[in-house]
Amino acid sequence: MQGLFKHASVSLLALMLLLPAVAEAQIKTVPESQMQMQLSFAPLVKQTTGAVVNVYAEKTIQRQSPFAGDPFFEQFFGQQMPNRSEKQSSLGSGVIVEANGTVVTNNHVIDGADDIKVALSDGREFPCKVVLRDDRVDLAVLKIDSKADFPTLPIGNSDAVEVGDLVLAIGNPFGVGQTVTSGIVSALARNQVVKNEFGFFIQTDASINPGNSGGALMNMKGELIGINTAIFSRGGGSNGIGFAIPANLVKVFLASADSGVKSFERPYIGASFDPVTSEVADALGLDKARGALIAKVTANSPAAKAGLKVGQVITAVDGIPVEHPDALLYRLTTAGLGKSVNLTVMESGHEQQLTLALARAPETQPRDQRTIGGRTPFTGAVVENLSPRVADELRMPLDSTGVVISDVEGGSPASRLGFEPKDIIVSVNGAEVKTSRDLQEIADSDPELWRVEIERDGQRIRQFFR
Repeated sequence: MQGLFKHASVSLLALMLLLPAVAEAQIKTVPESQMQMQLSFAPLVKQTTGAVVNVYAEKTIQRQSPFAGDPFFEQFFGQQMPNRSEKQSSLGSGVIVEANGTVVTNNHVIDGADDIKVALSDGREFPCKVVLRDDRVDLAVLKIDSKADFPTLPIGNSDAVEVGDLVLAIGNPFGVGQTVTSGIVSALARNQVVKNEFGFFIQTDASINPGNSGGALMNMKGELIGINTAIFSRGGGSNGIGFAIPANLVKVFLASADSGVKSFERPYIGASFDPVTSEVADALGLDKARGALIAKVTANSPAAKAGLKVGQVITAVDGIPVEHPDALLYRLTTAGLGKSVNLTVMESGHEQQLTLALARAPETQPRDQRTIGGRTPFTGAVVENLSPRVADELRMPLDSTGVVISDVEGGSPASRLGFEPKDIIVSVNGAEVKTSRDLQEIADSDPELWRVEIERDGQRIRQFFR
């Protein structure tokens, strides 16, 4: 009897140890029968579609009179043909992620909008305000102007997504109304998809069309794993190649919005990176052409303090492989400001671990913002001293130095002469302009001739003004 009890106990223990493995193995399976093929997504759709909204954005644009700027025609016809204003509308989608009416969408859906509204699947419409937006990661957080409680979609862990996973895409393609499409995850860590600084996307073959932007990419647990943002298409329709911003980046962006910051900040590294090509991998003794090759390290930066050097290759962040420089930036951004990460670094065929502190871009010198006045070509220009912080705010290379024009007043002399934000003032009348104070002193001296050299998008431009 004791032997039987002992045998039963051992069998029960073995079964208990086996159950977690069996359960884990059953999480993801492929259909094995006709009955399984006929299973429906309908219960999942009913549970989640209430949290996906249509986003309507409207902005006013000014159409200039064809006679504007011509004194003769303005004298005779200007009052009869004034500048006209027109309304432009755009349509997209969004996802309610907090019960208080917090909505996540794409920045390009609401960019420049004067009026934003959302429409829920039950027909209700509400005005919205922008809480936080960023064109580099193409995300925006909106707040519905209502005290009601709203249905939400929980945010999942996009790092748990695997190629081949089933997904649903929910949005409002072409304005026809809320639409659900299904597909699989086709690839991960896609970059060079759109023309912005962010390059880490989930690729799916679920149909995504114009109007789906800002909508939900959802897993089979009813969790948000991505914000649909782009399609690869020559004709504007879906070709089975769609892209979504991973949910883990959405979490970090949402946390920034909830904290009340005015702009989304990413960690300052103080280094630039190149992709690892096959030739570079062979030369450095790497088994695969992947990782981020360090091309430049700024002195006294977090990268320098961590011990990173030119020629090293970062292959992983906290043990997660890094496919390319965009993937490195994504991993550092989702880790969060104020944290530290462990980097796996390859150098001369040897692997080492380094710790990198993730800090805000520093203001290495006071920005000393000034608006230039008087009788100068720069009158109406707002100038300030460059630092990594200012460069980051202006979307400029973080190693930029000198004095930069951060804004230009409309209709001012600086505007009429063609000066633009992000122009770096290199010199005036042969004297190097190192600080905004230098430029102010030159302006106060009121020279008769202005010989100006600026740098714009890496190009030097020289102009003479009287």
